[in-house]
Formats: sequence, structure tokens, C-alpha cells
Amino acid sequence: MALQTLSESLYVGLCLEVGTSQQVAIRRDVLDINELLQHKVTGTSYNVIIMLSGSRREGFRFKDSDCDYMRWPTDHPVLWNFSQAQFYNTHRDKLILCDSSESPPGFTLLWLPLEEADWNVLSACVRMNGSLYISSAKYREKKKIRGSYKVHGPCSSGTHGPVEFDLAHCFVSEFWPPSASSWRDRCHSWPPPSVVNDIIKSGCHFVAIGHKLGNHTDNEWRISFSQAEQKLVYAMNHTQFLTYALLKMFVKEINYGLSEEEKLLCSYHIKTAVLWAIQQNVIHDWCPQNLLAGFWVCFKLLLKWVYEGVCPNFFIPENNMFLNKVYGEAQRQLYTQLYSLYEKGISFLLHIPPIRPCITNVLCNPRLFVCTDERLLISEVRLDAELFSEIYTQSLPQDNLLTWICMEYLHTVEQLIMSPLTQCQIIMLQKHTATILQCSAFILHDMYTTASGCNRHVYIADKLFCYMLKLAAKFGCVSDLLFIAMYFYKTLRHREALSVIEMTKVKLAQPGLMYTRNVDPDSYTEAVGGRSWSIKMRHAVAHNIRLLKNICYINELTLEQSTSLNESSILFIPPFILLHMLQFLCCRHVDPVRAQAALDDLQVLVHHDQGVLVDVEFRNISWEILGICQQMTGNHQAALYSYEQSLRQDSILNRIHNATRHRIQDLH
Repeated sequence: MALQTLSESLYVGLCLEVGTSQQVAIRRDVLDINELLQHKVTGTSYNVIIMLSGSRREGFRFKDSDCDYMRWPTDHPVLWNFSQAQFYNTHRDKLILCDSSESPPGFTLLWLPLEEADWNVLSACVRMNGSLYISSAKYREKKKIRGSYKVHGPCSSGTHGPVEFDLAHCFVSEFWPPSASSWRDRCHSWPPPSVVNDIIKSGCHFVAIGHKLGNHTDNEWRISFSQAEQKLVYAMNHTQFLTYALLKMFVKEINYGLSEEEKLLCSYHIKTAVLWAIQQNVIHDWCPQNLLAGFWVCFKLLLKWVYEGVCPNFFIPENNMFLNKVYGEAQRQLYTQLYSLYEKGISFLLHIPPIRPCITNVLCNPRLFVCTDERLLISEVRLDAELFSEIYTQSLPQDNLLTWICMEYLHTVEQLIMSPLTQCQIIMLQKHTATILQCSAFILHDMYTTASGCNRHVYIADKLFCYMLKLAAKFGCVSDLLFIAMYFYKTLRHREALSVIEMTKVKLAQPGLMYTRNVDPDSYTEAVGGRSWSIKMRHAVAHNIRLLKNICYINELTLEQSTSLNESSILFIPPFILLHMLQFLCCRHVDPVRAQAALDDLQVLVHHDQGVLVDVEFRNISWEILGICQQMTGNHQAALYSYEQSLRQDSILNRIHNATRHRIQDLH
């Protein structure tokens, strides 16, 4: 009974640390609809698809989690035999054929039978026995991201803002590998038949890395089941998912302080152990009371694998994933380390920092009653914060948008909105629609003003752009009103812009506002508690403003947006900072006294905010904007001080140091 209580307590602790099933479902739903939208547009328009994989795709949000991406062309399909060519248009698609005859299990050569392909593919080919094969080593080098990026296995590794990422360029097959045909026959109890069929129909990928002990190391490709594994993790119940999370924490502790070369166990080995344990049905009831029992089963399986030096791939068991890493003296040391933990029993979990409080809480209170009802674990406010944070993180655009791409997105949203969607996904599409309308309005405005045309046409176009921005504000959140204000300022309608600014100021000042994850729970609940997510987003949620580098929103910030001076494709501005800036800019033309008051408010906010309205990450752009406004008033000494303060800020997202130095040179 004590062990069951301990398991329940650990379950609750992991829910609070990793996420409840509701939170995990929100993360997955938002990612799913975002990916579907992106795939439909980029697959059609660019013949390329990018897929998020790894732990973030599965629903984890660990602070140190990196983002794993897979990128592949849609017009270079991989076949397992010639008969599958009938499903493709050979005039459009450049077919690739697998040749696994000389490769270890789980690996293959990729052969171009017609010797036709994209130039990037052809330039990575080698001749073997008179035929043309795509070299994984050459392709990996060809696709390597230039600059401060490094090669990590089949991937290019780097950082985008605060997030580390791995990008693997690969190829895709819509057909299930013959070498994995036995997997379907093993699926008696888990996963359900619908998941099995979905996985089989989704095929597999090929990542650019060969087997180190194979005959063609530099030319072989590894068969990747990332998409299938993601579907299997989705098929887990929440206890199984938290068991997986607990094992990930355990391995992180095992690897703490080790270099990449010294780490023998990785998250992929852990995932494989969990999948085998679930399918072998060792635990008949994966429930909160059996969480520790499930962990122990997986741990013992891992211990057995290390002892034997064999970690069988879940889909192709003949592929031993320990073969070229866990052997010899390193294997013996790892086994000794794991066996010493095994002898201590489950108590060794006390040495994992995030887990220790959950266990000691029960040990100190043996009669404690633990409630595992998730509905009572997190509040409505926290669940909403999860949703709106995910929506902002995944919201378009991640890069430049062009007019025709905006139209493609709108058309795709129109199609998707008719399909069965969760409430989270509907809200995600709403936010996408708002963003696309905003981008389209500014892009089209610049096109119309640069092209010659009669006043009547310009007037009609302007009415349309205003309507698009107002419609975007109805779909979006409170801070989206600032795009209307920017447009009015851009088109010299300063009084209309000030009217929107005043309305936005009132909305941003309401006590129940949720800005990023900062919110007063009581005020928020009183204002919008129990309402739909759509209403909450429109009336009580604000996000940082994103300005794309290829769109001119207001002339005063084009230097900071400039591609040559700013490494990031997006400029992030806190809404409260942008509001005061716009108020200052507009009032300069209609009311100098109010302009000075707006500048004073901006200065107070920049100088004294403690990270509540101005995130530390965005203090550089905030000081920059203050300096721009001060320079416009002729106060060059104050502007110089603000620019110097901007340079002192450490920002990963807004890399505007070159723009700031340029402004300082102009002052001198």
C-alpha cells in the first residue's frame, strides 16, 4: 500500500513538473494543426516539408529540451521495389530505389535508377558498380548549415534564439520497409489496430548517416521511424508517458557532467525500452498506483540490455543499437553503475533533484492522502496559460511571408476549418488567420503605394487593408490592435491611430490581462473565467509583437528589421513599449504636450520595469526604442545613453547590436 501511495505521489509530482494529460494534449493539438497547415502549404509551394520530431513533438517541455527537425523534398520519393513506381508521375518525381543487399539491418543504400534528380542530390552522388548512389556523407556535408553550426550525427546543430536545434536533411518513403514487416505481427495488445495501420501507411524516412561497422559507412542511410515513434508516444496513456518522462530524467542524471562521446545511454534507448515494456504487457494496468512498478520494469530491461550489449530496435530487432557504442570496458563500467542502483532499489530516485520532493513528501507523511484527479491538480488559468503560450510559440510566421504564400495559407485554413478539429486547434487557426491578414495588409499596401494607380483604386485598396487588420484583431488577441495603430500611423492618420492606441491602452491596463505567462489568477478568472478560449484570447490575452524583416510596418524601425544588420528574421517588441512609441510618434504631429507625456511614460517603463511588462530578453529593443524617440526630440545625450544601455543587454532573440552601433555613429 505504501508503494502505491508513493507511486501516486510521484504521479502528481510528475504531472506538475512534466504536465497533466490535458496540458500534453494541448501541446500536441497545437503542434499537429500547425504542422498540417505548414505541410499543405510548403509541400505544394516549395516541394519541401519540415517536421518537428523528438521530445518537444511528443509533448515534453523540459527547460533544456532541444528541437529536432527533419526536412525532406516531396519530389524525390524512395521506393523499396520497382512495382511501386506506378504510383508516381515520373515526369515530376525523381525516383530513388533502396538497395539493402549489402547493408546491416536498419540501413540501406539509396540508388538513382534513372540518374535523374535535383542538382543538390546529383552533386552528392557516387558511382558504385556502374550505378549512381546518393552518398550520405556528401549529402550531409552539402546540406550542412553554414556559420556557427556543427555536425551532430546526421544533423546540423545550432541555436535559434534561446532554443538549441538539430536539423536532419532526409528522404521519405510512403511505403513500410520490408525489413520491419514482422513488427505488425507483434502488435497483438498494443498499439491499437488503428494506430498500427496509420503507422504502416505513413512509411518511414532515411537520415544521412551510415553504420560505422558497415561496408559502405559514408554512403549508407539509416532508416528512421521518427514519425512512427511519435504516433506510438501519442498512443501511450498518461501513466506510460510519465514513466517515459521519469526514465528521461534518470538518464539525464546518469549523463550529468559527461561529454557527448562519454554518454553511452540516450533518450532513444529509453524510448525503446518503454515501447518494448508496454508491448510485452509486463504491467497489465498502467495506472498512477503502478507508476513505480512500470519504471522498475523498464529499468530492469535496460539493465539486461547493457549486460548483454544488445539494444534491439523496436521496429527492426535485428538492428542492435548498442553495437558500436556499448561494448568492452565502457559497457562493464555502465553495467556496474546501473547494477549498484538496482541493489539500492527504488530509493535511488531520491538522487534525482526534480523527483526527490515528490518522494520525501510521502515518506515524511505516511498517512497522506494523494489525489490523482488531474482536474484538481491545475487551475483553469494555468491551463489557459499553457494554451496561449503554445499558440504564441507556434504562431506564424517563423520566417518571411510573401503575398502568394499568404493567400496559400488562407486558402489552406479555409479547407482545414471544415475538418474535425479540437477547440485548441480552432484557436490556433484563428491566430494563424490573424497573423496572415496582418502580413497581407502591410505587404499589399506597400505594393499599391509603389505602383502607379488612380486615387479611387488606392482608396478602395486602403479600405480593404483596414478591414483586414480589424478582422485580424477580432481573430487575434488584445495586442493585435497595435497593428491597426501602426497602419494608421504609416498612412499618416495620426488621430485615428491615437484612438486605437487609447482603446488598446485601456485593454492592456485591465487587471485580468494575461501577458505571456504573467497573470493575476483572481482577476483573470473574474474577467473571463468559464468563457470560451476564443473570447479569452480576444479580451484578456496579450503577446509580444512580431515584426517580419521583409515588411515595413513603421519607418522608424526599418533599421532594426534590416536583414543585413539583424541576424534574426523577426523583431520582437513588448506591446507596452510599442504602444508608448506609437503614441509618441502620433502625438508629435497633433499634440506636442501629449507627445512628451508619452515619452515620459516610455522612459519610466524602460528604466524601472522589473521584468513584468518588459521581459529581460527584450530590454535591448526597449532601450533602442527609447533612444529613437529621444533622438527625434533632439535630446542626443539621452539618446546616446539609451543606445549604450541597449548594447549592454544580452538578447538572444533580438540581435540588433549592429543597428544600435549604426545609430550611435549617426549621433556622432
